[in-house]
Amino acid sequence: MKFTLSWLKDHLDTDVSLEKICDTLTSIGLEVEKVDNREALSPFTIVKVLSVERNPDLDCAILRIDTGKHQEIQVVCGAPNVRVGLLGVWAPPGSCIPENNMIVNVRKIRGIESTGMMCSEKELMLSDDSASIMELPIDAPVGGRLSDYLELSDPIIDVSLTPNRSDCIGVRGIALDLVAAGLGKLKEINISCPLSSESIPLEIKFDLDDSSLCKGFAMCCVKGVRNNVAPNWMRQRLKAVGLRSISALVDITNYVSLDRGYPSHVFDASRISDVLTVRRACSGEKILALDNQEYDLSPDNVVIASDGRIQSIAGIIGGKHAGCDDNTTDVLVEVALWDPINIARSGKNLGIITDSRYRFERGVDLQGMIPVLKHIVSLILSLCGGTASDICIARNITYKPRKIVFMNSEVKRLSGIDVPIEDSLRILERLGFSVIGEYDKFEVSVPSWRQDVEEKADLVEEILRIYGVDQIKSEPLPLTQVEDKRNLSLQQSRTRYVKRVLASRAMMEVVNWSFISKEQSVLFGGGQRELEILNPISADMSNMRTSLLPGLLKATGRNVDRAIADFAIFEVSHVYENDTPEGQKYMAAGIRKGSSGIEGSGRLWSDKSEERCRFVDLFDAKADALSVIEPFVSLDSLRFESGAPSWYHPGRSGIIKTSAEIVLGYFGEFHPNILDFFGLSNPICGFEVYLDSIPISQKKRTKTKKVVHLSSLHPVKRDLAFIVDQHIPAGTLVNIIKNVDRLIDDVTVFDVFQGKSLGEGKKSVAIQVLIQPLKDTFRDDDIRILMDRIVENVVKKTNAVLRSS
Repeated sequence: MKFTLSWLKDHLDTDVSLEKICDTLTSIGLEVEKVDNREALSPFTIVKVLSVERNPDLDCAILRIDTGKHQEIQVVCGAPNVRVGLLGVWAPPGSCIPENNMIVNVRKIRGIESTGMMCSEKELMLSDDSASIMELPIDAPVGGRLSDYLELSDPIIDVSLTPNRSDCIGVRGIALDLVAAGLGKLKEINISCPLSSESIPLEIKFDLDDSSLCKGFAMCCVKGVRNNVAPNWMRQRLKAVGLRSISALVDITNYVSLDRGYPSHVFDASRISDVLTVRRACSGEKILALDNQEYDLSPDNVVIASDGRIQSIAGIIGGKHAGCDDNTTDVLVEVALWDPINIARSGKNLGIITDSRYRFERGVDLQGMIPVLKHIVSLILSLCGGTASDICIARNITYKPRKIVFMNSEVKRLSGIDVPIEDSLRILERLGFSVIGEYDKFEVSVPSWRQDVEEKADLVEEILRIYGVDQIKSEPLPLTQVEDKRNLSLQQSRTRYVKRVLASRAMMEVVNWSFISKEQSVLFGGGQRELEILNPISADMSNMRTSLLPGLLKATGRNVDRAIADFAIFEVSHVYENDTPEGQKYMAAGIRKGSSGIEGSGRLWSDKSEERCRFVDLFDAKADALSVIEPFVSLDSLRFESGAPSWYHPGRSGIIKTSAEIVLGYFGEFHPNILDFFGLSNPICGFEVYLDSIPISQKKRTKTKKVVHLSSLHPVKRDLAFIVDQHIPAGTLVNIIKNVDRLIDDVTVFDVFQGKSLGEGKKSVAIQVLIQPLKDTFRDDDIRILMDRIVENVVKKTNAVLRSS
């Protein structure tokens, strides 16, 4: 909401400074975003061209100008419109051109000295006209400051309004708030609106199935007007807030809309028939609007029609046909009370954004229709002439104020601030509320322009924002003990531990919406009707998520789009299988992309000294999943099988189960169809773990920590490759090898191969064994004996065959 300081003072009788006004506005909830003092134009002077000397060898003219100080200045100018007697704008040496911040100096152009420069409107940032220098009317004072003549020294205040403050979408509403804050008195609006006894020359009809679509409708006819240019003060105020001056009639309606916060419309009466009908549009009807755009209408749109032609989309925009132009002599001024919900829906469906829509969809003063109409008619009579008919009130409402029983003790109960009862009453009355009662119990009547006030808490808010939240006394925070971990629930303690584990594995936590699109839900095992959201935020957030992976994959895509190729992310949160409490599951999931593996996840990808594959694969995802499960379940009791859900790659994924056949999670690379859907490509892998399904340990918790013995001796690595039956998981070999001897520190799978050379139903599993000596350095015989034991155990338990090197 923009307005100038002088405009505000038309309603507010005050002598406080601009700074004080802005500080007060912000403190009472009307945040001042920007103040434009427009001091940049103060150096520019109005001058008169005394002579023009044109040189055929030059593409510019030599001017002699009068600056009003009884001296002539020579200026070189190339504009085509320069002429003797022209009143223009001169930038003296040392001034700064607003358009490009260029400092003006005395300089020579083609060898001719030029003192300062003549300015175009674009250079002054007053319009886009750069082809000619700015021309001023003959009444412009030579030697005067341009900023004073155009009233550009008037500061512009830009206030950010919250959606509920529809009472402040007019300058007068803002002035009323400042009065309540003690910054002055509210000036009365003295309107002289002489009306005749003549009726308007048409009949107004309503053809609406719902009377709430138009609760009020009033009209006045003004004949014999002259639709010339609006006065300079009005044009400058409109320009200051970003509106273009069109004509006196249109400017008046725009001005009153900004001043009172109540939109209106003016029709050319000669283009309206004897009957004006307010109705719903018919399917297929069109209107060419004032913005020169044609709109296809539907029965959702309320319109004003005449003689079968739509003249206006009610409360949003007028039609071109009945618009006013220079030839308009008779006008119909319409002010109505339209339904905010219908205005908002119509504007959104048609894609029309106007000041009128902005104000109506937030709500206008329920008793403001007639005063606003009289204000507009009064301005038309004084600025455009003519005679006005009597006002026709075709429809109106009787406002019954909302009454709220209020006790001043509510202020302290809800806020902790003890506001004296006298201050509370004074604030409410200055804001326009009517207060009846005594002692501590009152009946407060809500004014017609404050439709956002509905209950006692709203009254407390009004009192506090005017009284000042800075009145809240500073209190030291009480010292509280750190939360005892023993008070955490099982889910809370597991969540805390899992997040720390995954973060320690160089993964970054992300938090996504719990909503995904219908397409994503179907891809990840959902799509059921009970998971659909009745009123979704957007079409791509229409279903409750059945997996954490869609959100993680979208985040992956955003990172890839920003050229971040290697990263690892995770999330711990709920997913939903159905709409029952039992269908809500708690999960941890993660994704790795590129070469973001970590030591211990499958092969030692981070060992750059070895020329091995550095890209992530299913073993990284498996290691991440096990890092989540391992603190709660013995790895020896786990089984790894194929058959992961459809969003995983069928040959590069697995299921993690307990010995009791409880599915704990999944891991692997993703199916190509999933990657195509999200616009991704390999290498990328992920995992999911059901935290709710992890068994609760039956061991008694103890604070005693096991001593960890770290060896200072160098470990030894050995590689083995076994040919086994295709159905035997590689994890089985890993578990067998780990249980051979306590000197075996780590076992990792670095290759799985299938081929005809191995035989039907066979595969080769290559494993690296890390052996850590504890007391003495290994001798070759020690290593050979241990490796023989490993081979013997694997062969015995799986019928494997050791591949020769």
